[in-house]
Amino acid sequence: MSRVALIGGTGALGLVPDDVREKRRMDTPYGPPSGPVMHWMQGDTELLFLPRHGSGVTIPPHCVNYQANIWALHELEPDWVLGINAVGGIHAAATPGRLVFPDQLIDYTWGRAHSFVDAMDVPVRHVDFTLPISAALHERLATTARQLALDFMPSGVYGVTQGPRLESAAEIDRLERDGCDVVGMTAMPEAGLARELGLDYAICAVVVNFAAGRGSGGDIHAEIEASMEQGMRQVATLLPALLPH
Repeated sequence: MSRVALIGGTGALGLVPDDVREKRRMDTPYGPPSGPVMHWMQGDTELLFLPRHGSGVTIPPHCVNYQANIWALHELEPDWVLGINAVGGIHAAATPGRLVFPDQLIDYTWGRAHSFVDAMDVPVRHVDFTLPISAALHERLATTARQLALDFMPSGVYGVTQGPRLESAAEIDRLERDGCDVVGMTAMPEAGLARELGLDYAICAVVVNFAAGRGSGGDIHAEIEASMEQGMRQVATLLPALLPH
């Protein structure tokens, strides 16, 4: 039997079946994770879902206990972990409603507990983060999305900002100069912690709005809501096809 873990951000709770009964509350050396880990079966695959912002979506990006979340999933020994993240589109091709499978990250966050090597009495270990996303899982995402004729970008650079506020137009201009294609608030330190524990990790990002200074300047919250629904329908189509058969 295979086991797959999902870390879902804004809007991803809709992927969890309504009749899920098993919700495992866990504790870790870093405190409790954001919420109970939900379990259900899809064919021969056990799916685990951890709500990144809590079951009530009440934990802002800079307050998420990323260490506890990743440690809890590590203890459950999944075959691979998929982060589902809402992002803003910087690149002209990163349009609202489209999926993006980032293969690179730039971390602009600060003050977050970003490593498990966080004490003076443990050996220092420098993990290789040249390719921050699992190449095999990233290729699997792109290949499957292509077979399903989904609307997606097969690669890109995800700039991770602190939040919870959205960025200024000048900040987005800077991220674009740095090479970022999309901007979000939750991929780091999540990806780095997953790498430290040897988890096979990739990201399925949903573009929910144009980044600051890139759109028409309309009601951004209405845009996010509509694009989230469109993007999550694509994720719901993609996920079953990713699972082992």
